[in-house]
Amino acid sequence: MERGTPMKLILLGAPGAGKGTNAEILSDKLNIPTISTGNILREAIKNGTETGLKAKSFMDAGKLVPDDVIIGIVRERVARADCANGFILDGVPRTIPQAEALEAAGIHFDAVVSIEIADEVIEARMTGRRVCGSCGASFHIVANPPKHDGVCDLAHRSPSARTMRRRRSRTASRCSMPRQSR
Repeated sequence: MERGTPMKLILLGAPGAGKGTNAEILSDKLNIPTISTGNILREAIKNGTETGLKAKSFMDAGKLVPDDVIIGIVRERVARADCANGFILDGVPRTIPQAEALEAAGIHFDAVVSIEIADEVIEARMTGRRVCGSCGASFHIVANPPKHDGVCDLAHRSPSARTMRRRRSRTASRCSMPRQSR
């Protein structure tokens, strides 16, 4: 694409497949923001917004956040000025009805990339993840450890969080758009 040409991308894949990592690389190269539904939801929860509290109740129960909530926050986010030259959606749409709702909301895309990876690899990636409780930075104990010990307050995800992650992953697998054969 020519420099300055808007680029609107979707990255699809299971949690832990590498959508966020690849989105960061593409975001830097294309100079467009990455819109992660997970980040948007975490921000709304942290800020105690109505959407955030609604989403939190579903997430705490190990359920997927309903489509109307997801589409609403995505629509609000892509309307911001920093998305004028494009954006990368990470984690949405996860279902055909979400894709249809995005289209109905006037949100169109130039390309869709599906990242396929074995479940065993995903499990290894997910169990090594850490998130800084202060700044929200993501780390992995093997692949991407913090650069300076003691700078971030790394928070280990609890076993119950791991259980919730597995439950959401199984639910997402049942509800997601068809995946390619491995």
